[in-house]
Amino acid sequence: MIFSNLTDLHDALRSGKTTCVQLVHDALARADAAKDLNAFVEVFPESALAKAKQVDASLASGTAGSLAGMVMAIKDNLSYAGHAMSASSKILNNYTSPYTATAVQRLLDADAIILGRTGCDEFAMGSSSETSYHGPIKNPVDPTKTPGGSSGGSASAVGADIVQAALGTDTGGSIRQPAAFCGIYGSKPTYGRVSRYGAVAYASSFDQIGPLARSLEDMAAITQVIAGEDAMDGTCSDRAVPEMFKPPQAKPMTFGYYPAVVDNPSLDPEIQSHFNRLKGELEAAGHQMKPLAFDLLDSLVPIYYILTTAEASANLSRYDGMRYGHRAKGTEGLEDLYKSSRSEGFGPEVKRRIMLGTFVLSAGYFDAYYTKAQKARRVVRDATLSDLQGVDAIIGPTTPHTAFEIGLEHKDPTALYLEDIFTVQAPIAGIPALSIPAGTHSNGLPYGWQIMVDAFEDDKLFTMAMVMEAAQA
Repeated sequence: MIFSNLTDLHDALRSGKTTCVQLVHDALARADAAKDLNAFVEVFPESALAKAKQVDASLASGTAGSLAGMVMAIKDNLSYAGHAMSASSKILNNYTSPYTATAVQRLLDADAIILGRTGCDEFAMGSSSETSYHGPIKNPVDPTKTPGGSSGGSASAVGADIVQAALGTDTGGSIRQPAAFCGIYGSKPTYGRVSRYGAVAYASSFDQIGPLARSLEDMAAITQVIAGEDAMDGTCSDRAVPEMFKPPQAKPMTFGYYPAVVDNPSLDPEIQSHFNRLKGELEAAGHQMKPLAFDLLDSLVPIYYILTTAEASANLSRYDGMRYGHRAKGTEGLEDLYKSSRSEGFGPEVKRRIMLGTFVLSAGYFDAYYTKAQKARRVVRDATLSDLQGVDAIIGPTTPHTAFEIGLEHKDPTALYLEDIFTVQAPIAGIPALSIPAGTHSNGLPYGWQIMVDAFEDDKLFTMAMVMEAAQA
């Protein structure tokens, strides 16, 4: 049984219509029935059922946490003590985490139940969930299509109603794009709003942990729990966490949008038409639509891939076959061990990004690429924050099109990199962004609207989403 939101779940638990143990058994059965989607790398029946019994006892005594009974999944790059975690890579295939990520621990402390770990693109590097060592993941709406990436397993598990919600990570769109492709909600919090401790690093100045769910209420409730200061992450803000889910005030809002995005030739004409209809609906509801000039769209993907691959090159240097993870056999000497272990352990896309990152950091190219990209990032951030001063939110399509076929773009890295064209602005600028379901395309596939607001206004994301959904009702 999947409930529409946390309130309905808690009503059922309090009335005795179900128990947490029963919820876990049901979820395990659904995961097994939908195993062809390959959403899960592994389910955790023992720890999930043990936690469910504990939460049932807490509910009986009136001491249960705010997420009591919510059955969730976590992406395969988030640490959970005593459980395997591979970042969907061969190089970590036999690794068991000795500690728990802060965000995961906060879920457990709030009495959420972790059903298992979901597949993703290897080391979260991808937009289709096809680079996983554990095989490609399928879209629950149409299994011939990708669920998006890199948090495709989490999106697929939620979209298939296996779990009520999941955690993913978003570096350049890795929560929002899969959410749009699978017809659910997904958000990237403000950089520093949620601790990154316990998340496998891809690009440390971009990575953020965030939720995927089927309701705004659940999205806000999870964000409320996982957000906040953490001494284990020096980049985590100590700002107070506001109430994330509150009804919007009865006043007109100002929505900004970029004609450079909504009139972009890469945008599906039907999605473009629907966005124009959305503009009319918001205006009819009394809200203002404000076009914003943005001439940096074509620079976003190059900025993102120069900086993230540079950080990946540094972050992934720790996987050398010495301390943990895959170690090549039959090597001769230390250098051969390093080379062979990394060559065998990393997949083609990860190798490609490591090499690109190493190149842009190398002598003679550092200033020409990395330094220039850092300066360009500042220009994008300043322009984005300036735009947000005159509007309540910036909205647009989350993706240029609906989910594409598995294998269609996998052999062309450039095509996959361009999947991030609408989603990389938020992580470059460090601001929060949310993808909400927009509707169903005539091809039968879902797509999403993206909402961006100013830094640390994460609560406003959910408010603006409610305003948009009310205007379309």
